[in-house]
Order: sequence, then C-alpha cells, then structure tokens
Amino acid sequence: MSIQSNIQSIRQHIPEHVQLVCVSKFNPNESITEAYEAGERIFGESKVQELCEKYESLPKDIRWHFIGHLQTNKIKFIVPFVSLIHGVDTYKLLQEIDKHAAKAEKTVNCLLQIHIAQEETKFGFSAEELLEMFEAGEWKYLKNIRLCGLMGMATYTDNKEQVRSEFRYLKTLFNRVKSGYFAGESSFCELSMGMSDDYPIAIEEGSTIVRIGSLIFGHRNY
Repeated sequence: MSIQSNIQSIRQHIPEHVQLVCVSKFNPNESITEAYEAGERIFGESKVQELCEKYESLPKDIRWHFIGHLQTNKIKFIVPFVSLIHGVDTYKLLQEIDKHAAKAEKTVNCLLQIHIAQEETKFGFSAEELLEMFEAGEWKYLKNIRLCGLMGMATYTDNKEQVRSEFRYLKTLFNRVKSGYFAGESSFCELSMGMSDDYPIAIEEGSTIVRIGSLIFGHRNY
C-alpha cells in the first residue's frame, strides 16, 4: 500500500471536525512529500533538530506540530514556526515557551499534557496538578502562549475498555477545565488523543486531534 492509499483509507474513518496529524518523525522528506501531495498539511515531529531541518527543506504551508518531550534549551529553535506544541507537561515549560515567544514577538499555541496512562514512562500533569495550576492563576499573565486544550496518551495495551476509560477520563477533565476557566474562549477547543492503535476509540470519546504515523508511513517511526 502506498502512503497516499494509506491516507485515503484512514480519512474514511476520521470525521471532518477531527484534525489528522501525520506523525512523520524518523521518516525521510520523500515520504512526507508523498503525504503532502495527497493533500496533508499537518505533520508531527518529536525531535527539535529533525523538525528544524524538515521545516527548512519542505513546503512552507506545512503546519508543524511538535509532539515529543520538549527540553527547555531547545524551545527557541521551534518557536518561530511551530504551529502547535502538544506536550507541555510542566508550568515551568509553559513559562519558558512564553519567554521565548515574547522574544520572537509570537504567540505560540500549546496543549497541556495530562498523564492518563498506567505507565510511568509517559509524561504529564496529574489532574490535581493541572487544577492547582489553574486555581493559582499565574498562567493568566503568560501573554505569548495560547492554551488550546489538553492532550494525553492512553496505556499501550490490548484492553480496549481500559483505553476507552482513560480517554473518557481525559474528556471529562477537558470539560471541567473548559467550563471552569475557558468558558468564553473559543480557542480552548482541542483534545489531542488517539494514535495508530487506538484513534477510533479516541474519536468516539471526543478527540479533536489524532496523531497517526505507522498506519501512514509504515513502522519506521516506531
């Protein structure tokens, strides 16, 4: 199956209101170009250096999403062009993004990552930490970031009910944060959850952004 036919197959299962992020990490420019020519414009990368190199060499209407674990000393390299940072997992990181965005005279779109999986290897705020941050209110003074929603990764398991319950938990938390702190903010509308193995469940549970790599490009990006 070609990349184009893979995308056509996936697109049949994704509603129009759900964004598809083509996870292009570790894949060559040729593969990204094939997806681009199939009509895709949103690509996800997890390494800053690789993202910067691809940004320089590929079409400028691509909207790059950073989906990896972002180190504070690398923020400045992606701030000028990144469309959305998915995995903001500490308030300190949010502050650093704001600082570099101010220097670049930009507003950077961010998602707050929530730890929903039963795996210690995954990053993110706990629900308690997230609500404490919102209650403290200091985030309101960060003028060069735009909080667009939440993201989370479910446990890597064959237990579909566990995956569903984790996504449902994140959707419930999103609703609580939306109504409590962003009721009048149309920009706080994104819930990024779901990857190649579990995106249909994620969509059923309210995801607005799915990150799909191996089903598009093969298993190179694992």
